[in-house]
Amino acid sequence: MEVWELKYYSELLAMGCFTRGELAEHTANYNTAGTLIKSYLKKGYIRRVKQNLYVAVNLVDNEPAVSKFHIARKITDTAYVSHHAAFEYYGCTNQVSYQVEVSSETPFATFDFDGNTYAYLASRIKDGVITRPEGVRVTDTERTILDGIHDFEKVMGLEELLRCLSLLPSVREDQLLKYLAAYNKQVLYQKTGYILRHFQREFHLSEDFFATCSAFTGKSTRYLTADQSGVYNKEWRLVVPVNLMSRITKGVEEYADI
Repeated sequence: MEVWELKYYSELLAMGCFTRGELAEHTANYNTAGTLIKSYLKKGYIRRVKQNLYVAVNLVDNEPAVSKFHIARKITDTAYVSHHAAFEYYGCTNQVSYQVEVSSETPFATFDFDGNTYAYLASRIKDGVITRPEGVRVTDTERTILDGIHDFEKVMGLEELLRCLSLLPSVREDQLLKYLAAYNKQVLYQKTGYILRHFQREFHLSEDFFATCSAFTGKSTRYLTADQSGVYNKEWRLVVPVNLMSRITKGVEEYADI
């Protein structure tokens, strides 16, 4: 690698994932940035993630220099890691997933890169998105919980959601209530109250939390899943699956039937 190439390559490694416009800020010329991208793609110094989005390559192992979570937050200006991918980011899944859920205020077409599918989900609310010190934009724990409850049938399934919840160390009930108010959906209050009642002790949730959820559930009977068979739960006015999961494991501790 020539000296001038090394200079820009080092800057690209520091950027990790970038657009042509962002590279142009370093070259001071948009056309020069385009020339560099063409040259670096050919030489394998960078890879194209999608149109006008590139990632630097670590020449030691020829792998992207940043994680799939870093790439996700660069897809649009408002993109952030969410849902099951956020649980994975926080280490609350049992296995690696090859789908990365990315919420964004700006739609984009779902695409594949480096063995992962980057799946677009519409941004439900604006609250609860944080930028981590390493640069990843991701929903915080409480927003992740509510997104998971709201969209579990679309994204991960109910059993996987429960497994993810069982691995969370703690939650803040004031934040849960804040995001529930932002969602402003009676059925989400119902489903959240029902599911988190099971984790009340582990998450240190107060009775006031469940009383608030109950106050916003309305009087309609709804279904926890699209499968409308099951048993009626009087507290939350929900029809829930029979013997959904007999036991969930959290380390060596097992939870009773839900």
